[in-house]
Amino acid sequence: MTARTVAYWASTAFVVFNILSGGLAELMQLRGNIEGMQALGYPLHVMTILGVWKVLGSIALLAPRFPRLKEWAYAGIFFNMTGAAISHLVVGDEAWHVYYTASIAIVALVSWALRPESRTLGTLMPSHDRVAIGQPDLSISALRKAS
Repeated sequence: MTARTVAYWASTAFVVFNILSGGLAELMQLRGNIEGMQALGYPLHVMTILGVWKVLGSIALLAPRFPRLKEWAYAGIFFNMTGAAISHLVVGDEAWHVYYTASIAIVALVSWALRPESRTLGTLMPSHDRVAIGQPDLSISALRKAS
């Protein structure tokens, strides 16, 4: 197993553990989650919506195949965690809330960037088109071949 593979699975496990446990806690409407949502000024039904999406997103990241679904899951996790960090910052919560939620967003980006080629969609502009118009080949597969 390569260092890249280990880093991918370690970052993915961190993200999935945090997102899945948070989603389940929101679905169970735990007191701490209710108090947190109220402190942020969100209606309580948002907990159910976020809880469902977090559980589904966690499953999507672990499931084999479905690269487009994984892209959506990564995007949702990133938007959710950066939104949470900003919300905590705006209401003046303790700094650790901001750092923790922002760190999950950053680790989600790391997981996304390190994912194996079998879990990617490929490139939007195939490398032969980029080379034909004089631009460097910055596709994931070309960068992996170069390293």
